[in-house]
Amino acid sequence: MTAFSVLDLVPVREGGTLAEAFEAATRLAQAAESLGCARYWVAEHHAMEGIAGGATSVVLAHIGNATDTIRIGSGGIMLPNHTPFQIAEQFGTLDALFPGRIDLGLGRAPGAGPELQRALRKDLNRAAEMFPQDVVELQALMRGDTTIHPTPGLGAKPEFWMLGSSLFGAQLAARLGLPYAFASHFAPDHLDAALEIYRRDFEPSDQLDAPYVMAAMNLFCAETEEEAETLSTSQLQAFVALRTGSPAKLKPPVAGYRESLPAPAQAMLAHIGQASAVGTPAQCADTIRSFIARTGADEIIFAGPTFDPQERVTSLSRALSALG
Repeated sequence: MTAFSVLDLVPVREGGTLAEAFEAATRLAQAAESLGCARYWVAEHHAMEGIAGGATSVVLAHIGNATDTIRIGSGGIMLPNHTPFQIAEQFGTLDALFPGRIDLGLGRAPGAGPELQRALRKDLNRAAEMFPQDVVELQALMRGDTTIHPTPGLGAKPEFWMLGSSLFGAQLAARLGLPYAFASHFAPDHLDAALEIYRRDFEPSDQLDAPYVMAAMNLFCAETEEEAETLSTSQLQAFVALRTGSPAKLKPPVAGYRESLPAPAQAMLAHIGQASAVGTPAQCADTIRSFIARTGADEIIFAGPTFDPQERVTSLSRALSALG
């Protein structure tokens, strides 16, 4: 049976505050827990005024204290931005605070320009090249297979995940025997090929006996198709702003937004939004079931920020109810 989960960027909306964004994240995680979702993940982004999940482990500690049973984790930590030792300490702390509930999803893409590289004091291109070795080092630090022992961190048992939007992550996840999450909600191009490689080349590990796939979808579910499309336009505006180099806080929805754009922008949105369920509960359920049939995913994780945070909770509830 397919599991369902939630991916949150902790969006900061136009006219809103960071405190409101964190409170909305808390309510979303609590709703996901009450609806029976498997996990709630926060994605790491930096120096973007519309995304508040930069200090990912701190946000997760807050979410952990506000929930009881749902798994919480990173979707993901961009390891080139950090050292393995720092992440061992951070997620070792989380594992001690919330035992049996912590996921450590790791990604390779630092997504940083020159200014952020200077601020992080990192050569991120070089760090990205070291990603496989850093993942192995991080695992070794928690097992105690190193001369220095992180405290907290030594003996911690978060569930490791490999994230990806290309074939590289699939290959590494298969080689290390880790569950694999594909970012199809914004980078659908290599989805089918990546899953094929991951399943074909998977090597069992102490953590996982057989391949386990999570695929991401955008979800906007409303009473009517038109309402759902309008609901999605806050995210569409964010996509356009990011692609044009002007990211900002999450904007209010705009009816007819997609149709108001020039053809190239419409084509861009259609392309990156291929893994999206937008419509009525019945329409969303059909789209999600078709996506599961196509990918064979063991788990679907839903993205999809809304300007009104309660609308996202309602959208998730409607879709899950329709899926039964």
